[in-house]
Amino acid sequence: MSRLYQDFNEFFRPCAEKPSPLPTRDSSAVTGQWIPPINIHLADRQFFISLNIPRIDVKDVELHIHNRILSIKTERKLHRNQYRNGYYSNESAQEVFYRRFSIPEAADPKIISIKFRHGLLTIKLAERDMAEEKPYLLSGIS
Repeated sequence: MSRLYQDFNEFFRPCAEKPSPLPTRDSSAVTGQWIPPINIHLADRQFFISLNIPRIDVKDVELHIHNRILSIKTERKLHRNQYRNGYYSNESAQEVFYRRFSIPEAADPKIISIKFRHGLLTIKLAERDMAEEKPYLLSGIS
């Protein structure tokens, strides 16, 4: 049995010598999760959320705002064909990114702009002028 195990490992050793550029079973492809870097900041009375999502087409990005929750979802598909040492390899992977953010009370979800350029998604929300809002007074409370 030990000899069979050694022969089996020896047979697959050429494939394992060079790491695959696609995700492996220890990476995020197995879980289907992908976590791109995100930056959130406030500048010039606007909230900015920026994500670095290279190799994504803008039509594959979904944005939703509901009940002051901003949801961002996208997926990317990786595919590689390779012919090496008489063997043909065809690998595919799919990675999904889904993230939800609570929109601060100071942000106005009705005034939003979205820009996508060179793999960088930037979402801009205007800051509401909280001083202009007058409190709603209820009458008849004893």
